[in-house]
Amino acid sequence: LHEYPGQDGGIRMRNPLKQILMSLAACVLWGNSSLAQANEQPNVVLMMVDNLGWGELGVYGGGVLRGAATPRLDALAEEGMRLLNFNVEPQCTPSRSALMTGRRPIRSATTRVVWGVPYGMVGWEVTMAELFSDAGYSTGMFGKWHLGDMPGRFPTDQGFDEWYGVANTTDESEYSSQFQFDASVSGQPMIQEATRGETPRDVKPYTLASRREIDGELTSRAIDFMERSVASDEPFFAFVPFTQPHLPTLPHPDFDGITGNGHYADVLAEIDFRSGQILDAISDLGVEDNTIVIWLSDNGPEYFQPWHGTAGPWRGSYFTAWEGSLRVPFLMRWPGRIEAGSTSNEIVHLVDMLPTLGRVAGYDVPDDRIVDGVDQLDFFLGEQDTSNREGFIIYNNDDVYGYKWRNWKLHLIELENMNSDPRPLNVPRVFNLITDPKEEYEIQEEATWILPIIFEKIVAFEKTLIEEPPVPFGVPEPYEPSN
Repeated sequence: LHEYPGQDGGIRMRNPLKQILMSLAACVLWGNSSLAQANEQPNVVLMMVDNLGWGELGVYGGGVLRGAATPRLDALAEEGMRLLNFNVEPQCTPSRSALMTGRRPIRSATTRVVWGVPYGMVGWEVTMAELFSDAGYSTGMFGKWHLGDMPGRFPTDQGFDEWYGVANTTDESEYSSQFQFDASVSGQPMIQEATRGETPRDVKPYTLASRREIDGELTSRAIDFMERSVASDEPFFAFVPFTQPHLPTLPHPDFDGITGNGHYADVLAEIDFRSGQILDAISDLGVEDNTIVIWLSDNGPEYFQPWHGTAGPWRGSYFTAWEGSLRVPFLMRWPGRIEAGSTSNEIVHLVDMLPTLGRVAGYDVPDDRIVDGVDQLDFFLGEQDTSNREGFIIYNNDDVYGYKWRNWKLHLIELENMNSDPRPLNVPRVFNLITDPKEEYEIQEEATWILPIIFEKIVAFEKTLIEEPPVPFGVPEPYEPSN
């Protein structure tokens, strides 16, 4: 007997003989469509975890050292490519915006996590989901959005055919359990669902109890979406932004205590299991060879105890410009196309995903606005050894905190952690990330040659904000740029 997910997201047992018979039936139902897909547009499954640091998975030096083995994700790394220098934004909203648009969040007014004002991506932005849809894909999202909670800015307003999850952040699951909570004033945070063009429906309150169960539900719904897409002979884009391990880092009841090493380790085991469930479903559907799987984190690790994580050899946690905030795990598999077991320390940024996937899905990158991402497909396929990117400017909120270029890191503002005060530096600090991964020993006197190079790059980027003014912060819908 083997474990498998029940409809409620919990763990059940599976009889192998029964599974073989079910798989044979699936071959009859989906065999023709799976064969048809073999030479067509590849499916794309993009799993994103929330605030998992670089050092958590076994294949990144964590796993059993963090209290829970991660065999499924370690195996995924061996089946495809593992990046050691994949970079994101310092906060949840900007990272998700960068992924969806291929644009740096400073352009889209999505640089920070906010409350009380219209926030998120305006409808004018062109998202990855819209591009996939235009290219003939069925599109489904199952998880945390955090890019707008008003009409016009929900996932199903931005290119997804269907969505189940939470519009904002997992912090909201704590609200109803907190001191003097008053739902009549604040409203009860809800888990919602919607299909394209309709107003999201409240499914149930997002509480500490439902917080424990939601990632199991997201997994089941993502699998159901993939099954329906294959049955209808449609290429699919499944975006699965899990809520774990964002605080409160509480495991599904079936995983509570499973490691004996506390809730964080239990959640790490659950993350590995949920990812494995989706990988198994891809295999069971017979579309493994024609499906690109991408697995990544949106930010560096949590800061607050007892939910804090680790970035391994890198310094810091999210909401900062330290390497531990920006550098996260990234795994990518495409059987027969991406070399199994390949590893690289070349710089890649989250904005690169939109143009890279465009070449395999058959959509065009928008040319009526600045797109910061670069096409990395040849690099991923092993047709070149180097990335098409040498570095990127580092924003935190609306401020330039520094620049990362090759193995160098320049800091203009220093922020130790999300609760400390930012400290503008009179003289920039320079670190070499090869010799000093913790960014502790500045070597400015040995590296002044890079200062004019990096400042020229900073100025060049900031000039583009004059050429194409950013979306104004807090702007209501509908929005159209003046130029």
